[in-house]
This record gives sequence, structure tokens and C-alpha cells, in this order.
Amino acid sequence: MQQSKVLLFFLMASLVCVSCDSNRVFDTYKSVPNKWHKDSVISFKVSPPDSTNAYNLFVNLRNTNDYKYNNLFLIVEMGFPHGKTIKDTLEYRMADPSGKLLGTGLTDIKENKLWYKEEVVFKEKGDYNVNIQHAMRENGKVNGVIELEGITDIGFRIEKLRNE
Repeated sequence: MQQSKVLLFFLMASLVCVSCDSNRVFDTYKSVPNKWHKDSVISFKVSPPDSTNAYNLFVNLRNTNDYKYNNLFLIVEMGFPHGKTIKDTLEYRMADPSGKLLGTGLTDIKENKLWYKEEVVFKEKGDYNVNIQHAMRENGKVNGVIELEGITDIGFRIEKLRNE
């Protein structure tokens, strides 16, 4: 009986937290099967709500203890409705100096909210495409990591600015 009350409490608390996320405009995840292949591109189609307000953009990532690197290199490409494309190579810290994985979560799955761009105004009307792939390399090796282990989900998030 006591266990069910505790479980109910945590369920209700998580529902309250999710429903209070008033800054969220777009927040979607896609699963990575077993290993993330270097040629596998995770794509998101985004229809911004307006062309006047500024938004913060994030790459969300879920990883397990199988992730064995201290950092993560990503190639993020944003395609605009009228054909322009912006491509960025980004590096994120994934572990502290002792090797402990960063991120939130009480289990062996950690969630990371990684900055992509801030104060972006979607001036063009229409759909934007965001493509994400990993660009990991091991020290001293020319070829990239073919199959990256430990990444379970890749997400993309758009938030309203907090001062709005």
C-alpha cells in the first residue's frame, strides 16, 4: 500500500512538471536503434509558430552508461524554407573530469539539454528541416567512429525566451 502511494505521488509530480513547461514550442525525440551509425541522420521537420518572436534552440540527447566518451561532436544542419542551409559542427561535454556522465536522471539513462542556437527568429514562413548526425573520432585515429554506442534518443527543442 505504501509503495503504491509513493508511485502515485511521483506520477502526479511528473505530470505537473510536464504540464508546467510553458516555454516549450517544439520538443520531439527520435530513437536510435542499438548504435548510432555515422551515416545515420536524425531529421526533424519544424513549423515555427510565428516569424516575429525569438526562440532558443536545443539538441536533446538521452544516453546510457554505455557511452564511453567525455565529449560528443555533432553536425547540425538547418534547412530554411527557401533553400538556404546553415551547417554547424558542435562539441558538447558529456562527462566530468572523473568520467562521471553529465545530465539529469536517477537511472542509468541521462538526459542532456544541449544549446544549439539562442534568440533565433524564424523570418521565413514555411517548414524548416533540422538534421543531426554524430561526428565522433577517437584520439589518434583518422576515421570516425562507425557505430556510436550509448545514445538512445536524439531530440530537438524550441523554447520561448524566458523573459516573454
